[in-house]
Amino acid sequence: MTNPHIPLDQKILGDIYSSHEAMDNLEILCDDFGSRFGGTKGEKLAADFIAAKFAEYGLTNIHLEPFDYIGWERGEVTLKIISPIEKEIPCITLPQSPPIENLEGEIFNIGPGAPKDFDAKSEQIKNKFLMTNSELYPKGIKRWVHRSEKFGRSLMAGAIGFIFVNHYPGYGPATGGIGQEGEAAPIPGISIAKEDGDFIQRLIKKHGSVKIRLTSSDKVSPKISWNIVGDLPGTEKPDEIILMGSHYDGHDISQGASDPASGVASVLEVARVLGKHARLPRTIRFAMWGVEEIGLLGSQAYVRAHADELSQIRFYLNMDAAGGMPSKDINLHAWDNLQETFEGYRAEMAQDFAIGQSFHSASDHYPFLLEGVITGGVEPVRQTSSGRGYGHTKYDTVDKVTIRGLRDAASLAARIALRVANEDNWLATPRDASAVNELLNQPNRAEIQAYLKKITVFHTTK
Repeated sequence: MTNPHIPLDQKILGDIYSSHEAMDNLEILCDDFGSRFGGTKGEKLAADFIAAKFAEYGLTNIHLEPFDYIGWERGEVTLKIISPIEKEIPCITLPQSPPIENLEGEIFNIGPGAPKDFDAKSEQIKNKFLMTNSELYPKGIKRWVHRSEKFGRSLMAGAIGFIFVNHYPGYGPATGGIGQEGEAAPIPGISIAKEDGDFIQRLIKKHGSVKIRLTSSDKVSPKISWNIVGDLPGTEKPDEIILMGSHYDGHDISQGASDPASGVASVLEVARVLGKHARLPRTIRFAMWGVEEIGLLGSQAYVRAHADELSQIRFYLNMDAAGGMPSKDINLHAWDNLQETFEGYRAEMAQDFAIGQSFHSASDHYPFLLEGVITGGVEPVRQTSSGRGYGHTKYDTVDKVTIRGLRDAASLAARIALRVANEDNWLATPRDASAVNELLNQPNRAEIQAYLKKITVFHTTK
């Protein structure tokens, strides 16, 4: 059978792979605007730049949607070992860490932070600084254990502070938010380099205990951020929407080039080529989310503001850091009834990408998933379990991202959007509340769901 999409595929691929636009946009986002962290000047400059690019690429209904949130500004921090020796250790505070003055206590090292260890060792953790590392898959654990879960389990065990050790050598401290729903964290959190974490472990082994003093001057205050939205209107069924997006805020310690700006640049490239070459029956909506890094705040704000319109979204494709990912795959977030459809797309596209059926809560698809929206992402399905590498460190810079990576992510997403927009036999329908609840409480998620219930109760009773 003749593939009706081939002529448009060829135009899309030829344009993307012969253009330098995606890298030009990445360099502007990172070199001109810096981290784009919530509350910085670069954040608003980036938002205005994205809106201008949407207009240049022929989108309509372009607008910035403001939302209020509790922001965080980095201050000074000092971490000093006061026993058994005196030594200052370089560190950074984690976003949403509260200001603290001369907080003293012993360190308890729990290693990679397997969930069972927090329960088994709660008495040893209580009233101490809990130290763990950035490994995603502690030994014996088949699922991803996120930094925020390790922090939450430290809280519930009674820790007075949280020390996050980057498990990669040579990258320095790794950052990441620790607050709940955008609020400041109840206890301070800091990050240190692997080399300093190893040093502290050697001291503990030799002397039995290490006591530290922590002082920080971070600030928490109300702020405003923006989601940027633009449409490529459908010609036949404009009320049916294929949504595509990435957050544009990085962490304040780096350019955030791979995470997330490579995703932003890739989404912009999809907007450029589809706006130039395609007239599709259904609307493609492009959205860039603000303040993802401290709690998915932009996408949550959008879901709240557009609750009555979510049923119009046929599919949301999340592209967080897509251009910098080691493999460009399509992960459907537990939509088994679309597996065969996407396998058909893969064969038709003659392109090698894996198709996954798992989900997580660590990016902007999640607020949509919780409301039953059909979601997926350009994510590595064929991935290693080691962790982020240079991600969330000061070394996440433009030189880490290749133009081939941006082109591969953009071409995959554009060709998928083309097919979903033209698909008349779409086999998935949004989940209702009971189906969402069933998904979240399936047996393989029992441990994480039990934790989430406990941490919610913990925060509501404090």
